[in-house]
Amino acid sequence: MLELLGINENTVEDITIISGINKKGEKEKFDSFKIKKGEIISIVGPTGSGKSRFLADIEWGAQEDTPTKRKILVNGEPIDKTLRFSSGNKLVAQLSQNMNFVMDLTVFEFLELHAKSRMVENENEVINKIFEKANELAGEKFLLNTPITSLSGGQSRALMIADTAILSTSPIVLIDEIENAGIDRKKALDLLVGEEKIVLMATHDPLLALMGDKRIIINNGGIEKIMNITDDEKNILKDLTRLDNIIQDMRNKLRYGEKLELNLNKELNF
Repeated sequence: MLELLGINENTVEDITIISGINKKGEKEKFDSFKIKKGEIISIVGPTGSGKSRFLADIEWGAQEDTPTKRKILVNGEPIDKTLRFSSGNKLVAQLSQNMNFVMDLTVFEFLELHAKSRMVENENEVINKIFEKANELAGEKFLLNTPITSLSGGQSRALMIADTAILSTSPIVLIDEIENAGIDRKKALDLLVGEEKIVLMATHDPLLALMGDKRIIINNGGIEKIMNITDDEKNILKDLTRLDNIIQDMRNKLRYGEKLELNLNKELNF
């Protein structure tokens, strides 16, 4: 029945990006680049450099028919048109920075509707799992009977990340600037990768950039460099994570009217 509906199991093992051109028409500084299932790739570069265009090429499965002339392969093969433009079996789920609901539904009704459309057998179990994971990501907790139109931006983003990780059949997830969403970023990435998705995220946040397995540097509309995360950078990530935890703790104390009392030199212990 699932096959008749066009809903297939996740069979994407990898995607390959074949180089195109930058805004000047110059060839990008690589030939091809493969991303495997379960990997996180961070995309960095100045504002306006072409990060969103790169994500769009992935989303549309570009076949040398976009301004960058890039070509995207899935499992080493060009993407069939029926998959590129299918509304029911999308290869890509995109989480945009601004996400607002317009449907007059509660959180439970929204998740129930999605679960029924996916014909899951353990419907209530899946709904509760998504709800619990979303509340782990969100700064402020919400209820199953909360109207989705009353969710904050961070709560909406948390709900959609949990829903995408657990219930979406899309094997590729694109994230554009998650740092301003008001959610636990590390838990969000761990959840998505734990479901064996391919995750690509455009970011200006050094913490997120170093959470990836690799990072792509984009400038002037083209990919200039593809870098592996080094051991030194992994150590820097540990320090940044500690600092971020302190900032998050301060933010929560301020939100709930607590007085800040902290010896930074002692807490940081660098």
